[in-house]
Amino acid sequence: MQSEPPAHGDDLATASPQGEGQYFIEFRSRYALSYGHSFVIFGRLDQAGNMINPEVAGLHPASDSAVPYMLGHLVPVPAETGWSDGDLEDEYMSANWRVMLSKPEYDKVVAYIRDLQRDSPMWHAALYNCNAFVGEIASFMGYRTPFIWLKPQEFITKLRQMNGGANAIGTTRQAA
Repeated sequence: MQSEPPAHGDDLATASPQGEGQYFIEFRSRYALSYGHSFVIFGRLDQAGNMINPEVAGLHPASDSAVPYMLGHLVPVPAETGWSDGDLEDEYMSANWRVMLSKPEYDKVVAYIRDLQRDSPMWHAALYNCNAFVGEIASFMGYRTPFIWLKPQEFITKLRQMNGGANAIGTTRQAA
């Protein structure tokens, strides 16, 4: 199942080729004790391609306890939309896809992410999970998105494969 591109016709899917400019968004998944987690990292890169003070946005239950996570498979639970433990640690990354953006494209996407963060108060494993959150960002940018019930690693890998082209630079790691 794929979602349709946004009705407003934003053509951010034709972002600058890899290596041009300093702004990026990276769709990423990481390993976790469960089936994993998907999220986005965004910001600027230095001349060597390293992230400078990256920001993270991803949807997850608003607790360090496993109880809301388990309950969220039955009923919606309160959510957070920022960083979670392990998001910026490369050794936990299971798949990624980095897209380079111009400054105007970046500003537009970041404004959308901020709106989405403000309007995403609940998490539910089947109805509105981390993949759905990331998929909304990708769809806003004009990308096609895979089904949200995939494991996050598979979701990010399929997102990259479905949208291909010059920007399809990323990795998928084998589970350890």
